[in-house]
Amino acid sequence: MQKLLLCLLLLVTPLALGEGIPDLGDVSQNTLSPFQERQIGLQSMLQIRASKQFYDDPEVNDYLNRIGNRLVEKSPEPSQSFEFFAVNDSSINAFAIPGGYIGVNTGLLLLTQSESELASVLGHEIAHVTQHHYARLLNATSGDSLAVMAAMAVAILAARSNPQAAQATAATAQASALQKQLDFTRLHEQEADRIGVDILQHSGYSVHDMPQFLERMQHSTRVLEGSAPNYLRTHPITSSRIADIQNRVDKLPYQLIPDSLDFQWVRARLLVGQKNVNDAVAYFDHALYGAQKFGSAAVQRYGLVLALLRSRDVARASREMALLQKEVPHHPMIAALAGRVLRAGTNNAAALAFYRSALDEFPQYRALVYDDAELLLQHNQALESTKLVADQITRYPTDARLYTLQARAYAQLNKPLEQHQAQAYAFYSQGNLRSAIQQLELAREAGGNFQQMSVIESDLRELREYLAVQPKK
Repeated sequence: MQKLLLCLLLLVTPLALGEGIPDLGDVSQNTLSPFQERQIGLQSMLQIRASKQFYDDPEVNDYLNRIGNRLVEKSPEPSQSFEFFAVNDSSINAFAIPGGYIGVNTGLLLLTQSESELASVLGHEIAHVTQHHYARLLNATSGDSLAVMAAMAVAILAARSNPQAAQATAATAQASALQKQLDFTRLHEQEADRIGVDILQHSGYSVHDMPQFLERMQHSTRVLEGSAPNYLRTHPITSSRIADIQNRVDKLPYQLIPDSLDFQWVRARLLVGQKNVNDAVAYFDHALYGAQKFGSAAVQRYGLVLALLRSRDVARASREMALLQKEVPHHPMIAALAGRVLRAGTNNAAALAFYRSALDEFPQYRALVYDDAELLLQHNQALESTKLVADQITRYPTDARLYTLQARAYAQLNKPLEQHQAQAYAFYSQGNLRSAIQQLELAREAGGNFQQMSVIESDLRELREYLAVQPKK
């Protein structure tokens, strides 16, 4: 088992065995270093995951990362590491955290009417990161520990979305000057707009969708006075700002860029989750079979199968799934849905065989990995499950669900030390440091060889040091 912080901070910096937790002491530089920004972002993400707002849907988050990384490749800092994730919140908002962490509310995902509109939001947020705008805001707090500054980053996001909570959040984050840091400056927004348009253009998306999206949001604010979307509070949109973007994109050739099916399927997933079961089935049923059909048949059928699974109508879900597989025969999202339909049925042998074939075709698709590992555990094939999960952990070293599956497999194999160790990593990835420490203490009590015990003692020491520098709540 890899050392805790080597495994979980792999994307931050390569730590050698024997090194402890990175220095989280006072900041004395006039500007934050890229390493310090990444540490602030990492600690902020631990708090976000601990708050349960993190939308734990691998297909939605993997989609956001596919789109986001395509944009990052054309950004001013293509080597910067980014992580894109969804937030379970129906309000319209998106935000960037120092170090390359970008969150998108489910409400904003559903508001976008094209993939280019979504890309325009992500491009804008990427620009905030590459231009280090949050670092400039937080730099005024020079002298605070990075842990406190990470709490402030989350506090600023929360307060900007909910100004009434600013005072309480400021106290929690020890941020006396928080109220002065609630908005990006006009210069920050103009810079992010300019760079965002360039990123869109060079990434193959429609730049003309950017002012169109902002204009639609601004119009909705006028119609619903006093109900401005959070995105408008955090990124104030003025008519002159939209005009500046429009003038910029008018100089560029117009291109009609079709949406990917992935974009439409992700929105269908969110719609199914947003509606109650009966309404979801009725909505997609009407879209697919009603007198006034609308949308892509493959998209509406995808939503219908999801809704039918939620309603436990496995027989009809199977029939619709067979039609969908004929419409789109080779796609990981379709394969993952087909696997879920098979698992909902009674033919376990067919389901196990299906996952072997699907993972041969899409070996890194996490939704398939999660479901296959779960199915293997249900059929007492824990050893196979551990092999599958261990391979994925090297690719996704902060994935709490993978560690939880690993812990369950070790429990079946009667390996208590490994079980509690894996569960500790799962808790750590969720931002629950105290529970992670408790699990490591249980692992130590279980006993093991010298190397195992040394790793556990090292992990315990690091986590206790890490917990000690966290801001008190």
